[in-house]
Amino acid sequence: MKNRQTFSILVWAYRGKQKENQATLYARITVNGKRAEISLSRKVDPALWDEDNCRVKGASAHADETNEFLDLAKGELRQTFLMLKATGETVTAEAIKNKYLGVEEHRKFLLEVFKEHNEHSKALVGTDLAQGTYKRYLVTYGKLQRFIKTRYKKSDVAVKDLGYEFISDFEFFLKTSDKIAHNTCLQYVKILKKISHLCVLKKWVVSDPFQGFKCIGDEVEREILNQEQLQTLMQKTFPSKRLEEVRDVFLFSCFTGYAYADVRKLTPDDIGTGLDGERWIFTSRTKTKTKSNIMLLPVALQLIEKYRDHPVCVTRGTLFPVKSNQKYNDYLKEIAALCGFKLELTTHIARHTFATTVTLSNDVPIETVSSMLGHKSLRTTQIYAKVVQAKVSKDMKQLRGKLFDPASQEVVPATKPGTAA
Repeated sequence: MKNRQTFSILVWAYRGKQKENQATLYARITVNGKRAEISLSRKVDPALWDEDNCRVKGASAHADETNEFLDLAKGELRQTFLMLKATGETVTAEAIKNKYLGVEEHRKFLLEVFKEHNEHSKALVGTDLAQGTYKRYLVTYGKLQRFIKTRYKKSDVAVKDLGYEFISDFEFFLKTSDKIAHNTCLQYVKILKKISHLCVLKKWVVSDPFQGFKCIGDEVEREILNQEQLQTLMQKTFPSKRLEEVRDVFLFSCFTGYAYADVRKLTPDDIGTGLDGERWIFTSRTKTKTKSNIMLLPVALQLIEKYRDHPVCVTRGTLFPVKSNQKYNDYLKEIAALCGFKLELTTHIARHTFATTVTLSNDVPIETVSSMLGHKSLRTTQIYAKVVQAKVSKDMKQLRGKLFDPASQEVVPATKPGTAA
């Protein structure tokens, strides 16, 4: 059968450097071609040892006692093999040896390691770790726990059982059981990869379980506000202060590139004068801890000044009266509807708008944009460059439709033939 395991026991007498009439009995366990050797702590006379039958020759009391001991030892080893197999544990020659000798193999379990990782992460929230990242760790732990219970009918699995099959099965489980899209699914898989890497560093697993597994996401078209929509948002009058405040925070992100978490923590102390004499914000991104220093454009400066004496800002010591993430996103939906936007405004769209409509579309070099966004790699920023290229392509196609007859590709005259211009 395909999954059949081979198992054998060989007993032999090892003389070594001992006296000629003394040899130590050893048992060699072989499982699927892998060996482990055990000293049986019994001595025999080499002249009385039957190598072919692995027994002591003769009918003496010593021979009977030793042969009975060998039968019992081989029986226990075989029983250990069957027990490990029945309980679903990984069966190896070394595992049988340890079980027989009473040596408890110190094994690490995946959820046990993950839980410990999350406990350490919780202590870092607010300093080295964002609250949102910690929440994703907890969610991933819960999904992994359900997967193990569903797929393996166990409460946990040993980290040494983590491999390509386990990872691909977990990905499949997320997509089918939880109906999660590919890119979202990879976020959870990448967190599992982080735990896996920790196990490799701790030498709890011999090789990288993720070797050969590719975490490649699908390309996503990033939604942005174009120049016309941005102007509409800036000029719109809203029926309530709460919507106006959220609109202003969103606009500040559009003209600085800061994410929600970054704007929420900004204080007057983050503003300073640069070497060029201009007003700058000097800070680091919450997510990546990379520097994200921005020269403040006039719109951003006006918004900061607008909220200088706002009661919430004075109490908190912040630049803006930023709502909770949930309320912020809920109010953005109202704002989008009032502005007549077909797209759904989210906190990320403001950052995307800064990268495209505000900077790259206005010939700001991609290296400069990458620095302002706090990206660790230029490749991350190049995603936005593709958005700009798509916009250029769309605009040029519209222009072509105005200037040329789509069928003949001839220039369309500005006036009808025979009429005065």
